[in-house]
Amino acid sequence: MRDALLGLAVSDRDWVVVGATPEAMQDSGYIAVGRDFPVFLHPDTREEHALARTERKAGHGYHGFVFHTGAEVTLEADLGRRDLTVNAIAEDPSGTRIDPYDGLADLEARRLRHVSPAFVEDPVRILRLARYYARFAPLGFTVAEETRALCQTMVASGEVDHLVPERVWAETERALMSDEPALFFYFLREIGALERLFPELSALFGMPQPPQYHPEVDCGIHTLLVLSLAAADGAGLAARYGALCHDYGKGLTPADILPGHRGHEERGVIPADTASRRMGVPRALRETACLTARWHTHIHRITQIKATTLMALFEAVDAFRRPERLEDLITVCIADVRGRLGYEHRAYPQAELARKALAAANALTGAEVVATHQLRGPAVGEKLRELRVLAIQRAIHGRELAARDTTA
Repeated sequence: MRDALLGLAVSDRDWVVVGATPEAMQDSGYIAVGRDFPVFLHPDTREEHALARTERKAGHGYHGFVFHTGAEVTLEADLGRRDLTVNAIAEDPSGTRIDPYDGLADLEARRLRHVSPAFVEDPVRILRLARYYARFAPLGFTVAEETRALCQTMVASGEVDHLVPERVWAETERALMSDEPALFFYFLREIGALERLFPELSALFGMPQPPQYHPEVDCGIHTLLVLSLAAADGAGLAARYGALCHDYGKGLTPADILPGHRGHEERGVIPADTASRRMGVPRALRETACLTARWHTHIHRITQIKATTLMALFEAVDAFRRPERLEDLITVCIADVRGRLGYEHRAYPQAELARKALAAANALTGAEVVATHQLRGPAVGEKLRELRVLAIQRAIHGRELAARDTTA
């Protein structure tokens, strides 16, 4: 109902059945599919239909609930267990709207408000609220003050510490793909949850950078500016996650070298990997995060680094076989340069140089090496790498390697 009332595309519909039992549903041809509570597939449309239910807190975290279903459970009682009032609006087959918790008024006021004090019983609701905020803030939505205060209470009580890591990632993944993903993390920071759930990101806030290069100064603000710009550029999930993690190493910068962050690239690999493993982030995304942390400044300095170093970058990201990984890195690099106050529209010629260098190196093949140089075995790969380094040098600088450039 919510998306339809906002004039947004509706991807699915949630059906709630009242006055029925599991046995009656199956006798009518519905197919039971629910593991934790009675959910059934319609015999013709295959849409999910759930029996109206109530729930009672019986432990910590997402799984700490006891559910009750029965013919006596009313629609109003079922809607009362929803997280937000805008998600507690129903419509019967005749088109009559059921709105016992004033969700329609909150939609009109562009307000995200919890249904009842039972909101505190499920910490996942904090993440869902943050995600809804990131999604709907562009439409003018804000979080009700009483709901914000309730979230702060949940964090202070330690309830978020019981979140299952996989659920944290599931909500984060969806938030990252919203139009304003930075708002997801800003909200978590406002209620005190960021340092509990994303300590690597939280550590960046308050960490200074040289103002002549970063007018925004704060590393946390810069990181979320980079994420926002990657999202505005239509980046995919891998690049957005890479943007989130690209500067994690700055949270570990020794105090005696601040506000500089020399060596943050290497330092950033471990926290990017640790954060990803903690949440159960898929391997491909974890690798993207680590590679982005390690190599992003090399693309910035593409005209200054040796051809052998750029070749090592291409090999590290597996660019010859998976050029899309280089594109993800480039996307983050563009956002990184523009994610500074006053630099939002800065040109980034390094992107085309990187693509040009990869194309030049990729034009050479092992088969050509065998045919031209009459080599076999490991010597083919060594010669191919040598020739690709020469091609990279010509692509970037328009000249052959000098003798001093032949070592990384």
